[in-house]
Amino acid sequence: MRVQKKTILIVEDEVSLREALKLKLEKEAYLVLEAENGKEGLDLALTTHPDLILLDIIMPVMDGISLFHELRKDDWGKSANVLILTNLSDLEKMAIATEQNSSGYLIKSDWKINDLMIKVRELLEVNNV
Repeated sequence: MRVQKKTILIVEDEVSLREALKLKLEKEAYLVLEAENGKEGLDLALTTHPDLILLDIIMPVMDGISLFHELRKDDWGKSANVLILTNLSDLEKMAIATEQNSSGYLIKSDWKINDLMIKVRELLEVNNV
């Protein structure tokens, strides 16, 4: 029996970070989808239904908070697994993420990529996706 790979959507406008995350996630045997802005990320999320979305907040076209609000309006998106990755340590943004039932909120400067991989594995195991 073949196990299907978990799909992770990275919505991040910073190319170097997006590429680093993609390489690390693929090395961990995840299928990785990428979006460089919130609009592209929302469209991709709603059409592919990834197991986890890694979401930046500050992006062109549509910011991460707007994407999050739109995602939660969709039947599938209401319970989508979203981990917010941002440079903002803004309490208001953290509150919005909490209200929208995010799977977590990580400040980019506070974590290393291996710490993120541990969090990703935990989220995908806990949510049995």
